[in-house]
This record gives sequence, C-alpha cells and structure tokens, in this order.
Amino acid sequence: MSERALGPAAAGTSTALLTDHYELTMLQAALQSGTAQRRSVFELFPRRLPEGRRYGVVAGVGRALDAFERFRFDDEVLAVLDEGRVVDAQTLAWLADYEFTGDIWGYPEGEVYLPYSPLVVVEASFAEAVLLETLLLSIYNHDSAIASAASRMTWAAEGRPCIEMGSRRTHEEAAVAAARAAYVAGFASTSNLAARQRHGIPTAGTSAHSFTLLHDTERDAFVAQVTSLGRDTTLLVDTYDIAEAVRVAVEVAGPELGAVRLDSGDLGVLAHQVRAQLDSLGATKTRITVTSDLDEYAIAALAAAPVDGYGVGTQLVTGSGHPTCGFVYKLVSREGADGEMVPVAKKAKDKGSVGGRKYALRRRNSRGRAEAEVVGIGEAPVDDGDDRTLLVPLVRDGEVVGREPLSASRERHLASRAELPLQARQLSRGEPVIPTIHLD
Repeated sequence: MSERALGPAAAGTSTALLTDHYELTMLQAALQSGTAQRRSVFELFPRRLPEGRRYGVVAGVGRALDAFERFRFDDEVLAVLDEGRVVDAQTLAWLADYEFTGDIWGYPEGEVYLPYSPLVVVEASFAEAVLLETLLLSIYNHDSAIASAASRMTWAAEGRPCIEMGSRRTHEEAAVAAARAAYVAGFASTSNLAARQRHGIPTAGTSAHSFTLLHDTERDAFVAQVTSLGRDTTLLVDTYDIAEAVRVAVEVAGPELGAVRLDSGDLGVLAHQVRAQLDSLGATKTRITVTSDLDEYAIAALAAAPVDGYGVGTQLVTGSGHPTCGFVYKLVSREGADGEMVPVAKKAKDKGSVGGRKYALRRRNSRGRAEAEVVGIGEAPVDDGDDRTLLVPLVRDGEVVGREPLSASRERHLASRAELPLQARQLSRGEPVIPTIHLD
C-alpha cells in the first residue's frame, strides 16, 4: 500500500507556521545570547499512558516526515512573521536560510510504546531542533491516540474486519489522519475518499437511511441499490421493521446478497435474530455488519454474536475517550561551555524527565514474549540475543531516510502487539503491560 500525496494542503505548502509563537521567540533570544548553535538532543516521549491503557501505538511517523520536508521559511511565511512583528530582523534573516542538518531517530510506525519510551530523538543545534517541537507533537499526539484506540478495537474484533467511518465526527483534515492511523492499527478500510487519494487506503460504503427514505417503499430503495451496485452490496435494514426488511432484501437480491447492516437497537440480540432469518431464507453467506457508536468494549461484547464486521466512527476518531497521548518534547542533553554534552532535565514531581540521550530495546524472553522496555541513558542497552532494538533512523544529515509503505507499518503493528503478554488484551483498567527500565 503506497501513500500518494502529502498533508493538509497542496504538496508545496510550507508547514513552518504550524507551530507555537514561543518557538520563534526562544530562537530569537538564543541567537542573541550565542547559544542557538549549541549541539542539543531533544526527545519526544510519554510520561505515562492514558488512564486504563496497558500499551500505546506509534502512528503519524510518515505524516511527520512529509511535514518535516515542507518545514521551510519561504517568502510567504516570512511575510507573516514580519508583519506580525513576531521576531526581529536578525531572526528573520536566519530563518530565511533555515535548513535542518541534523539526525532524527524514532520508533517506526506501528510499534507499541510504553511510558518513557523515547519515541523520537532529535540531534541537531538548539536552533534547528527546537523549531520542530510543536509540529511533531501535534502529529504524533493525534495519530498515536487514534492508532492506540484502533488497536484495542481490532484486537477485540478477533479477525473480523473493522471499517473506519468517523469523518463526520471530527475536523475534515483530522478525519484523513484518523483513517490513516486506524489503518496502521489494523482497520480494513475507511469511508473517507481523501484517505484513499492521499494514502491508498481501501474505501467502502453503500447507503444511508436517507436513501431508503427517499423512495416510496423500502423495496423500491433495495431494488434501486441492487440494480446499481450489484447483489454483493450491503443493504441497510433498520429504517423501519428489521424482519420485514430482511425478508424483502433477500427477495430482491436473492441468496447472493452480500450483507445487511444494523445501525440501531440491541445489536447482539438483533444479530442473532437476523442470522437465523437469513439462514432460513437460504442466504447463509450473507454477512451482517453492525454500526452505531461502537467502541472496543461494545465490539468485545459482540464477540459471541454472529457479526461479520464492524463500522466504527465517533469513538475511534476521538481516541475512545483519550483523544491525545500526552507526549512531550524535552531537551535532554546539550553542549556545555567545554564542548562536551551535558545531560539536562526538568525536576518536578509530576512533570519530571530523565536527562541524557536515550537508546531503547524491547526485552524479550526466549519464546519472543516481551518482558520490559529497556531504555539506556548515554549508551545502548546490551541485546542478549532475544531482544529488539526500537529506534531506527528517520532523518540523517537533514535528509529523510525512514519513509516506508503503510503495509510495512500494519505488519509491524501486528507483530509488535503479538509479542505482548496476554494481559495486554484486557480492556479492564490496569498498569502498563510491561515495565519501563532505565539503565544509567
């Protein structure tokens, strides 16, 4: 699966203004003090998982790399900064020549993460690296929240396909990003056509209740849809009387009817009733798809019902109660007056961080089961032969080197999730499924 286009606007649009004002005022002050060119290491990481979650999923890496490549201060961007007197003339001149020349390492897309996982490590001058903070955080926080919710949903679905259909429940551009993140975490398709255009994600959809209500009778609506879309289409059967609709649907399309969709009521009970009716009418291969504000808990509750697929909207695009991951972007090491790198960290009981450049691996036992997230400070942890190194190069000397197809991210997520202990599947509240261990 290939990604064919770029972010929220035309391919050439700069992303430099998708940031916070204080990134540029910090730059101006650092330029004036002579500290802007100090070598620095910034890290993007979570201090904790959202309450009740046992693991998270990294998403947005590909989108972040696209946005990084378009992060430049062209004439239009500089004019905005100049007219608003955001920074002084010296800083504007520096920004006009801005070019990131450093390195970026990160967890690859689809990987599982835990508290204090160093998801992104940015090594460059302070001036080059600090400007990326808001852009990276906004992409990673949103997309990883969606992917983390989607992973729980696809795991609860136990192999039954999930369709992302939340476009009408969020911002129009967030909808495209959400479809992409859900696909990384195992969703089979999306209803969003922009996601198909930009990212090559399969799309699906047939009709809404308005189509049935448009026609004089439900039969007329079914005939029109089957005539146009074929017998393998999905007919929505809960506009009026479900049992009567199922009977008419099979009469119109025959036993070759592809699927029926239920969008209201007690979905578990109705699925059993509709399955029995379809079978009695000879439509034994007709599938049942359910929708209606589903989340991972509702999907899990339907595990014993004869449901063949799920359409998920509102709960998915809002992160199923956790629309952000709480990632932060902190300076953890910088060049001292003597030219040596010095670990630095904010000291606070509730917002503390760990100084020093990090390295990470997933500690696994001989059976390939994850046991811990091991984070080395200043040097890489030793692989005992069963472990996996987690950080991969994303940008080297200012050039993107970590782009990959979405299919690789999907495969990675399934493999990474499968390594976790069985407790990771539990939807009840609990601690992270494996501990994070820091090695000095």
